[in-house]
Amino acid sequence: MDQTIFLDQQNMPASALYVVGTPIGNLGDITYRAVHILRSVDGIACEDTRHTAHLLHSLGIHKPLMAIHEHNENAAASSLINHLKMGERWAYVCDAGTPGISDPGARLVHEVRLAGHQIFPIPGPSAVTTLLSVSGQLTQSSHGEFQFLGFLPLKGKDRAHVFDLMNKSISSTIFYESPQRIKNTLNDLLQNIKDHSRSLIIGRELTKKFETISCLPLQDLPLWLSSNLEERGEFSIILGGAPHAPDQLGFDLNESVVNLAQLAEVLSSYLGSKQIAEIFSKTQLMSKNAAYELALKTKNPSKDG
Repeated sequence: MDQTIFLDQQNMPASALYVVGTPIGNLGDITYRAVHILRSVDGIACEDTRHTAHLLHSLGIHKPLMAIHEHNENAAASSLINHLKMGERWAYVCDAGTPGISDPGARLVHEVRLAGHQIFPIPGPSAVTTLLSVSGQLTQSSHGEFQFLGFLPLKGKDRAHVFDLMNKSISSTIFYESPQRIKNTLNDLLQNIKDHSRSLIIGRELTKKFETISCLPLQDLPLWLSSNLEERGEFSIILGGAPHAPDQLGFDLNESVVNLAQLAEVLSSYLGSKQIAEIFSKTQLMSKNAAYELALKTKNPSKDG
């Protein structure tokens, strides 16, 4: 394939930062465009110079490297901005995947933008979209919605809060976990998620030689843990959405549909059916489609049979 067909479309202004997605495990996932950018820039900022040097060596690329990671991101951003002021082009890569998604890079991008320089995304792999693409969770009925929580907080109220988000969400939840904490986190899912019929998809070592993707209902997790868990490699997990969202007071919507109907009836004097559905959906009282049907029945009680 003639790569120049694609590279001729590339605009590379000077004094700009190029945020480059890199493979999450399989070097074959690097894009033609990413390689072209890494070969063309004046320098490459990266999360770990040793890791990036290995990637560049495999691609036959030699460039000055600058370490920009979570511990020095603000200070190092100033140094990179000075290079951009001199008309140089720089790239930024994290250790794996797309920068700024549970990886350093977001603060760097923010500072570069504040300094008035252009920033160009060079798309690449991400564990989020990789696992979601084979999950079957984003069906047409879900409207493609999901919530991404990154790496979960380790303990306390923050950790309790994310499990509360999962319990309330009718959308699927995806998050990352390390091999050192995966067993505890999966056990915490069992203890904190109320509906054990919800689906669970566990991806390990995505795109690598020993990639595994396991699909099971949450209720089967104890058996899976005892026979399948290998605590090595990075994990991505998807918890299927709740069949319906519990309300703010903690009672089941199936037991409170009359109250919701009464609420819809009151609101119908002031709002249209679509507006009522939007309110019910955004406050997670029920899905937008179910709320819209309820609002229509409230406005047209003769159609209720």
